[in-house]
Amino acid sequence: MLMIVDAPGLWFRSFYGVPSSVRAPDGTPVNAVRGFVDGLATLIRAYGPSELVCAVDLDWRPQWRVDLLPTYKTHRVADSGEEEAPDELGPQVEVIVEVLAALGVPVVGSAGFEADDVLATLAARASGPVDVVTGDRDLFQLVADARSVRVVYIGRGIGKAEAFDAAAVRERFGVEPGQYADYAVLRGDPSDGLPGVKGVGDKTAARLITEFGSLDGLAAAAAEGAKGVTPRVRTSLAEAAGYLKAAPTVVRTVADVPLPEVDGTLRAEPADPVALEALSARWGIGSPLGRFRAAVEGVPASS
Repeated sequence: MLMIVDAPGLWFRSFYGVPSSVRAPDGTPVNAVRGFVDGLATLIRAYGPSELVCAVDLDWRPQWRVDLLPTYKTHRVADSGEEEAPDELGPQVEVIVEVLAALGVPVVGSAGFEADDVLATLAARASGPVDVVTGDRDLFQLVADARSVRVVYIGRGIGKAEAFDAAAVRERFGVEPGQYADYAVLRGDPSDGLPGVKGVGDKTAARLITEFGSLDGLAAAAAEGAKGVTPRVRTSLAEAAGYLKAAPTVVRTVADVPLPEVDGTLRAEPADPVALEALSARWGIGSPLGRFRAAVEGVPASS
């Protein structure tokens, strides 16, 4: 089984989830590094992948998405124009990438695209079962029982990770995975700068998408005066027409971005033992690296 990880999501959660008092021998903060490595070890123990790949943002806020929806992730933009992030996190991300290289875990990105698009492409390419690890709810759109693609949702933390198949998505949100993007557009998502449609919350959005199948089906029903669309909702849809035309392309992942071929096979021996030992000593991360190695060695060969 292939496990593909939203690496930025995991290192942000690690940074905030592990105390900043966790430091290297020289006093440098390594809370995100330790949390990230321990998080991977926990996931490997829990789900038993035979392959592991980390996806990263080479463009966290692609201009083509901003052109369609100017509010997209606006609240996350720092004065520099880059993504707002704690000063102590950036240097740790560099260490995380070095550690992954020494371990032999591929780190993959694509110019002009987000990690979400990389995850979608890797999932589409896979020939066997896939677990997509993320705290981004929009990626529930990737769930596909026919291709054995699940989302392991870590929005509440690694310790409370939940594996979602299609039935779990239906139970939690009231829509099919393939309808999730339209549902998200309709109800909105402040974390991504999606305003949604005025007066349409989670339950109403789920009902409308389920009843009419999609945003296009809903628009057609509203235009025809269907009973399932109240006058208030019909007015709100009309007022949000421009947003509803642009936002679906923003929310839907791109599943064919340019990516190299990658071999994510988990092996007991690191790709670069010398580099890994140096990183372990420099940053004082021997314990989490030991837990990672132990988790990998515990993966059944047939998984």
